Parts: sequence; C-alpha cells; structure tokens
Amino acid sequence: MSNVRPETMERITTTALAEAFIEEQIAAIKAQVGDGKVLLALSGGVDSSVVAALLIKAIGKKLVCVHVNHGLLRKGEPEQVVKVFRDEMNANLVYVDAVDRFLDKLAGVAEPEKKRKIIGAEFIRVFEEEARKQEGIDFLAQGTIYPDILESGPVKAHHNVGGLPDDLKFELVEPLKFLFKDEVRVVGKTLGLPDNMVYRQPFPGPGLGVRCTGAITRERLELVRESDAILREEFAKNGLEGKVWQYFTVVPDFKSVGVKNNARVYEYPVIIRAVNTVDAMTATVENVPYELLHHIVDRILKEVDGVNRVLYDLTPKPTGTIEFE
Repeated sequence: MSNVRPETMERITTTALAEAFIEEQIAAIKAQVGDGKVLLALSGGVDSSVVAALLIKAIGKKLVCVHVNHGLLRKGEPEQVVKVFRDEMNANLVYVDAVDRFLDKLAGVAEPEKKRKIIGAEFIRVFEEEARKQEGIDFLAQGTIYPDILESGPVKAHHNVGGLPDDLKFELVEPLKFLFKDEVRVVGKTLGLPDNMVYRQPFPGPGLGVRCTGAITRERLELVRESDAILREEFAKNGLEGKVWQYFTVVPDFKSVGVKNNARVYEYPVIIRAVNTVDAMTATVENVPYELLHHIVDRILKEVDGVNRVLYDLTPKPTGTIEFE
C-alpha cells in the first residue's frame, strides 16, 4: 500500500465524514485481520486511544491493549485509561505497573538524552515481555498518522514499538495513517472518547521525565504531577484549555531558601510554561491574566508540599525550546 495520502480522500471535518471513515476502516480491519489477534501499546494519548477505540469496534476482544505505567504520566492518566477502555469499552486491557522498574533504571541519570534512551529502551523491553506472554498474536496496531509518515517514514518511532525484535513477525495495522491530527480528533469524538482524551495537549514521549530536570527523583516527580494538575484544572476552569497550545509545570533539580511558619526552609521551585504555536518550530508565550496566575501560585504554594517558589517562564522559541529538556 502506498504511503501517499489518496488525492480523492476528503478531509474529515464533520461527524458524518468521520462515521463514513469509521465504517470503511472497520471493514478494512476485518479484511486484514480476519480471525487473528492484534496487539496495541495503549499510552492514553490521542492517536493510540483512537486506534484502540476503532479496533474495539471492529474486532472487540481480539484486540489486546497493553498500557504500561512507567511512573512518568500525568496525574490521573493511568486511571483514566483503565476506566475508559476496560470499564466503559470492555476492552481486553493488560495493565502493567512498571513504575519501580523505570525509576530504578533512571536513578542518578541526569543527562537528558540518556534519560530518553533509557525510557524508550525500557518501554520496548516491557512491551516485548508482555507481547511474548500473549498467544496467537499476528498483528501490531500503531497510532501512525500522516505527519509521521511525512516526517519519519512508515513506522512511528516515537511510539517505541518500532524497535520490537524481528522474530515476533508482527504485521502492522495502521488505520489512521492517512489522517492529520485534527481529523484524528474528529474520529475520536465520533467514537465516543471523552473530550479530555481526544483534545489532550501534546505530551512528550518520555513524559514527565523531561519536566523533572536532571536526575529524576520520586519526590520531584510528585511535585511536577501535583502542580501540573492544579495548572490544568485552573486553565480548564478559566477558558484557556482549548486556547493555549501547551502548558505544563517543571521542577528543576535545585532548591532555594524560603520562609514558612517563621522558619527558613530549602525547597524546590515550580516553573510554569504556557505557549502557543502553529508548527512547534516557533512559539510565543501566553499572556495569562495576572489575577489567574496569582491564584495558581497561591494554590501550588498551599497545596503542594515541598515547594516555596513559583516562576513563570517568559521565554519564546527561539531562544528557548518548548520543553526544558
């Protein structure tokens, strides 16, 4: 099959077009898979979630979803994957708690690229182990979308499953390979996925590992997770959830002096970053109302133990990148 998007393919912008696409892909999946079983690494991101929902509709329990919790996800995300797919969609879901395994491997590793490589390689190992436990799997589903083909070839490398050993001999199932991200969201919405999953903002492959700068510690990971949850909650409540392209918190690997309960304390700062972009090549900083920033700062300082400063990153791209690592 060609990796060039068919010229006759209409842009999926409406529910009616999405429904037609879904019916077409259900038929194509059934024709490709037959009575076979399909394996999918389900991260909870937009692409893998839409692929999962589509394959569940097409082949039901013959899809085996593997969700690996590596400890670097945002607050509530592993629980949401289980709730949506296992509890609500009755998916054949394998949940793997690999938090200790990943964090033990990352202990003391400060160099950003080394951290990324450890996270990617360990994910492949965990997924391979789960794949070998399954019987009768001949197909591997991936959330490849059209920009991935244009930018990096036919295999979506940042899903980390492209590095599985050749002896597994999986045939790829990629039902979204000709869709752009906005089309994937329309399809996901039509399939009944929740808005906070369909419209989830971009999230790096290494997850919070790049927002806990330097050597990752469990303490700082929790500070990132809790402060990020407050930021996302307040942006949603104040109409910024769909307006700002990406927003998150970072906890760097240094402490500073502060005062709490009339005593000096050495605790971590939280850095807030909120940016807008069209192509991620350049980015501008969101002008968040001061009153809202003040409220977010107040909540983080009161609710997140171990933090004594909150900073707002005013750096555009260039010179700063969107993420810190």
